[in-house]
Amino acid sequence: MQAVEDFRRVTDYLVTLPYVDEERIGVLGICGGGGYAVNAAMTERRIKALGTITGANYGRLMRGNFSGMNPIAAMEKMAKQRTAEARGEAVKVDDLLPPSVEAGKKAGLTDIDVLEATDYYRTQRGQKPNGLNRSVPSHQAAAVGWDAFHLAEVLLTQPMCIVVGDKPGAFGAYRDGCEIVERAASKEKELVVAEGWSHYDLYDQPKPVKIALDKLIPFYKKHL
Repeated sequence: MQAVEDFRRVTDYLVTLPYVDEERIGVLGICGGGGYAVNAAMTERRIKALGTITGANYGRLMRGNFSGMNPIAAMEKMAKQRTAEARGEAVKVDDLLPPSVEAGKKAGLTDIDVLEATDYYRTQRGQKPNGLNRSVPSHQAAAVGWDAFHLAEVLLTQPMCIVVGDKPGAFGAYRDGCEIVERAASKEKELVVAEGWSHYDLYDQPKPVKIALDKLIPFYKKHL
């Protein structure tokens, strides 16, 4: 996954800076970035400490909710679409979220993660000019076969601090947080559960963000 390689490229840059101690590089990943950070830490040994906030395993999502629980059928559709595009058809681009929470509810959406993602990315809370939340489905097949946690029992040894909310939704960050803490070979690892808060609450709501930072700041000070 290119997103995992990006962590290595950033580390390459950091070690060229005179004010960076190469033995004190840590990583913090949020949402899908949390899953990518977990995966990067396994093979990027210059990363000395790993933290995630509501981190999700994108590969699991692609095999689960993002493919309607039918990854083979989803990949068959991706293959046909990619063939069509290779033969000159326009590239298909999907909007991953409805234009508003109200529109999502009218369309029958009820999941907390999807609706709160819409509230975050489709309003001034988190809306950015290039943050369009779009996907090219014909290029998603590799993600179906990828897993952020593969070989964690062997390769993931850095100290870890994993923060999740306990309001579960379709993106499965609570599930993934519990799983990676259980599976990782790390000797020092902690699961921090922000009780009563959801995936997107941990993005920018003061109380749950404080819960996360109250754990992560001393964690990084200790291990970096």
